[in-house]
Amino acid sequence: MSNTGSTARRADGPGRNFFVDVTAPSTAWDGFDVFRREWEGQVGETLPLPPLEPLGSGDFRVTVRASKMHDAVIADFYGESLAGGTRGAGHHLDDRVLVHVMRRGEWRFVRPRDRGEVAVPAGQFIARHNGPPVRFEIEPRTTAKVLILPAAQLRPLIGDRPVAGPADSTEVRLLMGYAKLVDETLNDLTHAGVYAARNSLLELVKGVLTQGFDDHEPRLAPALAQAAKDLVDSRLTDPDLSPSALARELNVSVRTLHRAFAAAEESVSAYIRRRRLEHARLELASPFGRPSISELAARWRFADSSHFIRAFKKQYGQTPSQFVRSRSMVPGPPTM
Repeated sequence: MSNTGSTARRADGPGRNFFVDVTAPSTAWDGFDVFRREWEGQVGETLPLPPLEPLGSGDFRVTVRASKMHDAVIADFYGESLAGGTRGAGHHLDDRVLVHVMRRGEWRFVRPRDRGEVAVPAGQFIARHNGPPVRFEIEPRTTAKVLILPAAQLRPLIGDRPVAGPADSTEVRLLMGYAKLVDETLNDLTHAGVYAARNSLLELVKGVLTQGFDDHEPRLAPALAQAAKDLVDSRLTDPDLSPSALARELNVSVRTLHRAFAAAEESVSAYIRRRRLEHARLELASPFGRPSISELAARWRFADSSHFIRAFKKQYGQTPSQFVRSRSMVPGPPTM
């Protein structure tokens, strides 16, 4: 097992990040117990794990990097091996809703009472109330985003049956964008900020469960902006990338999208242009196979070379040619 205690940033209060790693082969036979000790040592009594028991050999090797916000957790999960179950319905997570957003592999849930099985593959999500006993197992090298949430506001939306659907829906993308933002900023938030972040998380999960998004709710603007930025970064060479295209993809109005970016004091178009210029600058810094100015302008979707040169100089204070000459005296690539 890795030294989890040294990798976690300990902090008082309702919000902080933590890390647990039990992927080492030496933890295979007591992975459940090791994981529980690390979880309880870092998370405390607010979110205890349910009673778990291994199935078969008891091989349990997982890594979890997570953010705690009062009574909610957002976790990045990686599992090399996981098969187990809960031992009964009377445990402290009865009042939780769990959301799994699958990125790779498959997570299977089996409820012995009705013998129903739900398999959640990559590209899907499932939201379920953590009530009755359940068995579960994963494919090797499964990765997922797992949310542990208080059930009071969410259970009325799902009842006792799981809700499943595609992970690429607008609502899930907004939720994942917000989860990324929380991970990056949590340790710098005040107590009031942590509670506000937790409440916004619940609102976004409600949107997933009802397949709707309240685009007039200002607390959700950071999640919308982050989801739009993630889309931009994955489609920088797309000639049709624009605020209107992003708004259509995210199922919001262009006005709502612009309003979400306003807090960052950078427009949607400015973000697209800046990210394209950053990638062009990296290519210019390469000592081998450096593209021409016209090639860069075409690749990164500027109207022509003159437009690219003007935008580059405005962003960095020098033309691309001046930048290349200056790089010959300063080794190492630029940071983005």
